[in-house]
Amino acid sequence: MSDSTVSSFSAQSSMNALWQARYGTKPPAQPLPESPVARSLMAHRSVRHFSPAPLPEGVVEAAIAAAQSASSSCNLQAWSVIAVRDPARRARLARIAGDQAFIAQAPLFLVWVVDLSRLEHVGHAQGHALPGLDCLDTFLGGVVDTALAGQNAAATFESYGLGIVYVGAVRNQPEAIAAELGLPPRTFALFGMSVGYPDRARPTAIKPRLPQASVLHEERYNPAAATDDASIKAYDACLEASRAGARGWSESVVARLGNVAALHGREHLPATLRALGFVLGKA
Repeated sequence: MSDSTVSSFSAQSSMNALWQARYGTKPPAQPLPESPVARSLMAHRSVRHFSPAPLPEGVVEAAIAAAQSASSSCNLQAWSVIAVRDPARRARLARIAGDQAFIAQAPLFLVWVVDLSRLEHVGHAQGHALPGLDCLDTFLGGVVDTALAGQNAAATFESYGLGIVYVGAVRNQPEAIAAELGLPPRTFALFGMSVGYPDRARPTAIKPRLPQASVLHEERYNPAAATDDASIKAYDACLEASRAGARGWSESVVARLGNVAALHGREHLPATLRALGFVLGKA
């Protein structure tokens, strides 16, 4: 068994088996068209227990090349990524990001950064002010660019048999993360990503998602489908049955959003972003 074996489902599993795992329901009567890319994406699961085995040579470079191949709004490429390999720094980042041990455990931690600083530098070098940097849409474009790049990298890592987990908790204390990583003004750590071979002794499974009928709309948004109580209750039950101790989606939504304290500091994000040099709105 290789280090890339993380559960009974893999990128080589049939489309039907992966559908069953992802939705907890039988696949459509019409066979899904085969695609190695779709199979790899549908086999995704978050990994929070890693082997100490190092990453193969060249994998990081390939993943970043894939990340830079993602679409970019106006080709601004408003992101950067910081590869953190130093164990001491990973340990400090783990403490900042909610004491999540896997950040220190995985051999690589990537911090994906919305980066308007480089764009500001280009404007100065060309002798131009860039008032558009202060518009909310520019920041949103940077967020989208960063997310698309990160997902391309994640899919690439998984194609090499590695596991990943996104870490939103780098937004708990953005200023502490910025200080640790030496981030300049107009940059913001959007999410982290732990990368490594999954620990074979701690396998993880595919987490079920909402049924497609809840998220796929034809021509116009369908509120009845999006908020169908029967579908949500069925999904709650599916999620609870997926692993011991798992709670339903409805319970998770309430736990996460029913008290701003559950955001662990992220409720103050607008003020923090402004302190980091973002204006986020200019008439």
